[in-house]
Amino acid sequence: MPADAEAAVRLRPAGPARPRISAEDRRKDDAGGGVLRDSSVCGYTERVSDLPPCPQCKSTFTYEDRASFVCPDCAHEWSATVVAEASEEGGLVVRDAYGVQLADGDSVTLVKDLKVKGAASALKVGTRVKNIRLVDGDHNIDCRIDGFGAMALKSEFVKKG
Repeated sequence: MPADAEAAVRLRPAGPARPRISAEDRRKDDAGGGVLRDSSVCGYTERVSDLPPCPQCKSTFTYEDRASFVCPDCAHEWSATVVAEASEEGGLVVRDAYGVQLADGDSVTLVKDLKVKGAASALKVGTRVKNIRLVDGDHNIDCRIDGFGAMALKSEFVKKG
């Protein structure tokens, strides 16, 4: 390797300089409605919007696509009307795999085979679950299934009826 090339390799910077956000930029941006933050992963400054986080993975990197919101992390899409209904009601809104709103005491049917940890067999498609109770969290349905006992299910694997 020639001496000039060796010197060029040693003098090359380790990476791009990371821009910093000054206090003045923060004040200007606060008046604009968004929030600026430093991205430690990519090394650039990004704007964080006031869009709602993804209801599935809780990611804040959502964006609007016509009349719906999209999460780039998990590819989940949901309509803006669902977000508006949830903010108006202020309560827990749980929807099944087809978008029908569920309530306490409903009967639901499984739409997918579900493996149960610690059980000899899986829950089969079409298994009927009566008298569900809605709870806040990842598994948002508490129920009792004949032959299995008390269980928590995700609403995306059931349909109302």
